[in-house]
Amino acid sequence: QVQLVESGGGSVQAGGSLRLSCAASGDTARDSCMAWFRQSPGKAREGIVYSYGRLAHYDGSVADRFTGARDNDKNTLVLNMSALNVGDTGMYYCAAARGPCYTLSGSAYSTWGQGTQVTVSS
Repeated sequence: QVQLVESGGGSVQAGGSLRLSCAASGDTARDSCMAWFRQSPGKAREGIVYSYGRLAHYDGSVADRFTGARDNDKNTLVLNMSALNVGDTGMYYCAAARGPCYTLSGSAYSTWGQGTQVTVSS
């Protein structure tokens, strides 16, 4: 079983940057795919990036502004967000799945963090 702890959310003005971090622990943490999702007010949950090992795959809508970095030694997945806009406001969730992953479909992930709020003001 994997446990996830997110950190780094907060409030920022449009155009600013934030860094989110997700730390995984547990027996299978090293063999887990990790991902970031978000849910904005009134919108469905959407996947941002997933990573297994050193590979990272992004949703096209944010790929030019968001980057993920996996540290396999620390079992963390960092999400660096830049050029934030009001539309990026929402709750950001870290998720994990055992083994390699090939999708940003939320149903593929069995473990979820509690989420961290990101608020972007104009």
